[in-house]
Amino acid sequence: MTILNSLYTGASGMTAHGGAIGVVGDNIANVSTIGFKRSRADFADVLGGSLGGQRLGAGVRLGSVETQFEQGSIQQTGAPLDLAIRGQGLFVVHGQHGGQTSSYYTRDGRFELDNQGFVVDGRGLRLQGYMVDGTGAVATAATDLDLAGHDSPAVATTKAQISLNLDPDDVVGPAFDPLDPGTTSNYTTSATVYDSLGKSHQIDLHFRKQASGQWEWHAMADGGDITGGTAGTPSQIASGTLTFNASGALDTETVTGSSASFIGAVPNQAIAFDFGDAITTDGGTGLDGSTQQAGTEGITGLAIDGHSAGKLHEIVVDDDGTVRGVYDNGDTHALAKVALALFGAEQELTRAGDGLYEESSASGQPLLASAGSAGRGALTAGALESSNVDLGAELVTMIAYQRAFQANVKTVTTADEMLAEVAQLKR
Repeated sequence: MTILNSLYTGASGMTAHGGAIGVVGDNIANVSTIGFKRSRADFADVLGGSLGGQRLGAGVRLGSVETQFEQGSIQQTGAPLDLAIRGQGLFVVHGQHGGQTSSYYTRDGRFELDNQGFVVDGRGLRLQGYMVDGTGAVATAATDLDLAGHDSPAVATTKAQISLNLDPDDVVGPAFDPLDPGTTSNYTTSATVYDSLGKSHQIDLHFRKQASGQWEWHAMADGGDITGGTAGTPSQIASGTLTFNASGALDTETVTGSSASFIGAVPNQAIAFDFGDAITTDGGTGLDGSTQQAGTEGITGLAIDGHSAGKLHEIVVDDDGTVRGVYDNGDTHALAKVALALFGAEQELTRAGDGLYEESSASGQPLLASAGSAGRGALTAGALESSNVDLGAELVTMIAYQRAFQANVKTVTTADEMLAEVAQLKR
């Protein structure tokens, strides 16, 4: 190797380590950038001529800069659409960035709803995922997550599960009078049901003792709510019987009629009244539900389906990426599932700025699936992933590169001094 070559060798070291310091500087500058993934400078030697059958080195070059996708720490924010990935995968967003409309990939989970109801990031790019229809079926193709117009429709009551304890010491009174149910029954409780329009109606449940261990029940609504009824006059919409064994367990239950024609709603609405796991009727124990045992008489459980129409009140994201809408009527529906992308060589993704990455020929095509499936990480809602830059480690690396740069400068100055000596030989 000649002295002149030594100049170029030292210069290559200065260039390579100068570039590497730039990589470290970029990492340090982004230590607080949400979802940022640090880069690593990789060096490669350069071959020159040969001597004695051996190839000679001609210095060094910055071979590549690789993105390191290690997990960053999770920091809580409380914002419902702030999402952090715990594990592998990248969010998929679509839209225009830098004048180009395409799909981009990111670990920056700062999302929100825009004025059209789409889930977007701070640049207006739309988050991609799988929509869920009203039947709970999940779409097979990822699209923009559109949460607009997903109101909760009214649902008519079809089932009423009621648990209560009736007093075995109640006396057998006069026959039940539908026009005077309060004084011709032993116990009364009320509940709320909904018609097909989502309108609520109060019904009164009257229980009358017929004989020891034998009861009849009647569900009554105000006649003003029933087609053909009279306001203020009770109208029966269902009735039946209950029997209990000597231990006070529910033995049989019957429904002799259930039909409610609420005004303006679908007529003849049937409500299935269930009072527990009757021994004979249901093959149960007779103790999980209604009983007739000494003690306080009263209702112990009530579960009635149906509800009024509701507006979207809150959005909740589960660990598996399921986006749920919580409505002001108390209903909850799955609306979508967030998609995450995996790549065969994610370190080969191309940085597009603003925390975004683009697919490259070396990275391979994205493999999309919902969060928490097929090796993809789970999501944490109300949190963000911090930069994975270790500031202390980067500063140490920068010092090492600085010393290497200074050493290469010494190579250049030494070669220069030697050339100066050679130049003096002619004098």
